[in-house]
Amino acid sequence: MFRRMTNLFEGRPESIDERQVFTMFGVSASPMGACEEEFSVDAEGLTNEVRGTLDALNLYDGSEALRRCRYLADMMSSAKAVSRIGDRTLIRLNRRSYLEPESYIEESLERLALMREPLTARFAPLCVEYNLYGVHFIDHILGAKVYYKAGQWNAEYLKTPIGELEMPDLDKSEAWQLAKRAAEAFIDADVSLPLFGMPILSSPLNIIVNLYGQEALIAMMEDEEAARHDLDVIITLIRTLHKWYREHIPYRQLQGTVAVTRTQPPGHGQLCGCTTQLLSADMYREFIMPLDNALLADYPLGGMIHLCGGHTQHIKVFRDMPALKVVQLNDRAAGDLKYYVEGLRPDQIIYLNPCPEMPIEEAVRISGGKRIVIVEQCEPPLMPDSQLKT
Repeated sequence: MFRRMTNLFEGRPESIDERQVFTMFGVSASPMGACEEEFSVDAEGLTNEVRGTLDALNLYDGSEALRRCRYLADMMSSAKAVSRIGDRTLIRLNRRSYLEPESYIEESLERLALMREPLTARFAPLCVEYNLYGVHFIDHILGAKVYYKAGQWNAEYLKTPIGELEMPDLDKSEAWQLAKRAAEAFIDADVSLPLFGMPILSSPLNIIVNLYGQEALIAMMEDEEAARHDLDVIITLIRTLHKWYREHIPYRQLQGTVAVTRTQPPGHGQLCGCTTQLLSADMYREFIMPLDNALLADYPLGGMIHLCGGHTQHIKVFRDMPALKVVQLNDRAAGDLKYYVEGLRPDQIIYLNPCPEMPIEEAVRISGGKRIVIVEQCEPPLMPDSQLKT
C-alpha cells in the first residue's frame, strides 16, 4: 500500500506518470460536529436532482436512513446540497460518537468495508479518524472551556495567568479518555487495512495562542520565563500523547490528523504550523523551532508541518530542522509554492492542496513535477454505478 509513496520519499518514483507528480484522494470517517441536532433527516432546501437521488434510495425511511445518508454525502461530496444534509447527519451521528466511541469506530469500519475497491490510478487511502473537539482537543485537556457554536468547535481563553499552566491528569481528562477508548476499539478490531488518524494534537505555538490569544505572543517578548514554562507543559503533553499512539496503534497504520489527504509513509509524525505566520523568523527559531523539531524527531523518519497562511519568512528555519521532512501547503501557503520549492532542502517533500491561486498545472510547472504530492480534490470513485446514474 505504501510502496509508491515510500519510493517517492526516497527519490525513486515508481508507478507514477512521466511528470513524477503524485496525486492522492481518500475516504475518511471522522466525527467533526457536535450533538445538538434531532435524530431526523430534513429534506428542506435540497435541490430536485438530489432529492430525486435520495428518494430513489429510500433514504428517508427506516432505521438505516441516517447511516445511508451519511454514506451518500461522503460519496457525493461535490454536491453542495448533499454536503449540507451530510453535515447535518454528521452532527446527529456525533451525538453517539461523543458518548460511545467504540460504536463509532465499529460503524466506521463496517462502512469502509462495504466500499468498492479504490481506483488504482491514484493513491486512495481508507482512514478512520476520531477527531473529537477539532482543533481544541488539546485545549480541552488543558482545562479550557470548549463549546460548539456556528458549525464549529470554539474555546474560551484560560483565566489563569501565563506561567501557571500545569500538566493535566490524563486519567481524569474526559477528552483523552474518549480518544483513548476510540483507539483501543480500533486496536481490538484487529484490522490491517484502514489507516488510523490521530486527533488534532496540534503544536505548542497553536495551543498557547488558543489558550491565551495575543497575550501569549506578548509574553514571549515581555515575560519569557512564563511563556517558556507554559510552552514546556504543552509540548510535554503533546509528546506524551504522540508516544501513547506510537506504542499502541500498529506502526503501518498510524497517521496524523486529516490522514485522508496527508497520508505519509509509516514512521512519520505531523504538527500544525498555522500560527507560525504570526511570528518573525527570529522568534520562531528561538521559541518554537526546537520544540517542533523535537516533536517530529520522536518519529523514526521525522515528519510534516501543516501550513495554511503566510509562512515564507520561516523557510530558512525549516531548512535547518533535521526532523522536518514534509511541508504541507494549502490556501494562502499553496500560493507561495515557488518560494518553498526554491528554498527548502532537496530532501524535503511538499504536499500541495491545489487552489485558485495555485492550480495543478502551475504547480507542476513550478516544481518540475518533482518532490511534490498533489492532494487531488475530486468526486469519490467509490459509489456504485447504479446510484451515480440515478
